[in-house]
Amino acid sequence: MSAEARLRELICMLAKSMFDRGLTGGSTGNISARTGDGGLLVSPTGTSFGRLDPGRLSRFDAYGQLVDGDPPTKEMPLHSAFYDTRSAAGAVVHLHACHSVALSMLPMADEDNFLPPLTPYAIMKVGKVKLLPFFRPGDPAMGEAVRGLAGKRSAVMLANHGPVVAGKDVEAACNAIEELEDTARLALLTRGLSPRMLSPGQVTEIVTHFDVEWDA
Repeated sequence: MSAEARLRELICMLAKSMFDRGLTGGSTGNISARTGDGGLLVSPTGTSFGRLDPGRLSRFDAYGQLVDGDPPTKEMPLHSAFYDTRSAAGAVVHLHACHSVALSMLPMADEDNFLPPLTPYAIMKVGKVKLLPFFRPGDPAMGEAVRGLAGKRSAVMLANHGPVVAGKDVEAACNAIEELEDTARLALLTRGLSPRMLSPGQVTEIVTHFDVEWDA
């Protein structure tokens, strides 16, 4: 099996795993990953994470031209913005995850640092998450908003919509977005209970020890 064939299978396996655990439902969410020749494999428009076909993934060449597969997700501007501004990005995942969307709707949501410091793992895997305003699904302005961050964030939260995470590869991106959703769930579970959060000093220690992008 070729490297690209293995990547196709991996994308579909990870997408189905997230679908089966309720992290995105119906035909929501989209996923993409860099190929060895600098192109992209992308989930097609209107498809379910639970039923992606490795042979029908949208295939782009290194120049951004669709060369094979079904038409891609309408959120391509969002994916392209991450790849164009973060040279280390090897994959991008976008989910309509329930708890993070719910947290984005609350008036206390922090636009610059969306996730509260409840555990070290979101800090380590995701970094500081930027909460972006609501955009119509498919609006190219989402991509422009990501470009406006100049590559300084690996994750954003689209208000009333869902999280988007870029990672070094598709497994890292999926692990990070799951950590984002888990932390949002913890935030909702502990809301109003005065949870004991990590102190600024503890956050700094984690950021320094694990070399996390944080001050941007």
